[in-house]
Amino acid sequence: MNPQNPKINRVAIFTNFNIQEKGKAALQVADYLAERGVTVAIHASNREKIFRQHRHKSNFLYLPTEELYSTSDLVIVFGGDGTILDAARYAAPYALPILGFNLGRIGYMAELEISEIDYLSQICEGNYTIDERTMLSVEIMNPSGKLRKSAFALNDAVLTNGALARLVDFELYEGGNLLTQYRADGLIMATPPGSTAYSMSAGGSIIDPRLDAICVTPICPHTLASRPILFSDSAVLEVKNTSRREKMIYLTVDGKISFELYYNDVVRVTKSDKTTRLIRVKNSSFYSNLRAKLCTPDHL
Repeated sequence: MNPQNPKINRVAIFTNFNIQEKGKAALQVADYLAERGVTVAIHASNREKIFRQHRHKSNFLYLPTEELYSTSDLVIVFGGDGTILDAARYAAPYALPILGFNLGRIGYMAELEISEIDYLSQICEGNYTIDERTMLSVEIMNPSGKLRKSAFALNDAVLTNGALARLVDFELYEGGNLLTQYRADGLIMATPPGSTAYSMSAGGSIIDPRLDAICVTPICPHTLASRPILFSDSAVLEVKNTSRREKMIYLTVDGKISFELYYNDVVRVTKSDKTTRLIRVKNSSFYSNLRAKLCTPDHL
């Protein structure tokens, strides 16, 4: 642990208060922090709900999104990995550390269970370490090379045909050079954190997060020669949509944001200058988590 981290004075809470289990856990932690003199920042949309439950305390603040993240020292997330992915999109631009309480099925990125709330005492004193996770910059270019849309991803960027189970065609370039062509159900470009998610399910390699790499995994490729490929995170990857029979296909970022791709549109994927900063207080390793959460049927 690193006792030199600054003391935590303001904590942002991120969860879906409409789900009873999550709202209850979030307010339990908010009360714990408030009793210890920590200011608790909650999104303004939840103010009336908390007042109706008579759970408001004098050091609760209700703030709009930008102020919630720009003025806090830490964001605590209640949910599964999907909720942490949501929080990462808001926290990364401010280099805001994330602490996850697992209320999902796997909770691979979460550090604590709600029964471990007492760890918050040492965290508030700055006694924790930061686990920095690589993110991807994802850009959509039209056929003339003009930027249409952009986003960044903690886990992956996935190209698919959408609702219809039909093969689509792609060309994969690295550094401007054509590497290969795919006819497949889709294509996944994943970070090391994302290598244990959809990419793993599609047969991609599991990547130790200490490695600097991007994994490109075809989804059900219609060829014996297609295999996942590991690239350096300094690679400039471009995937061109060459599917003539489809009006459009879809790009999904972290399973949360979806974009339409038209014929000859290009998705450019590079390492982002942003990172996700996860707080760690326990001595568990990447491999012990892998064994505990993904190598047994208990998480199903």
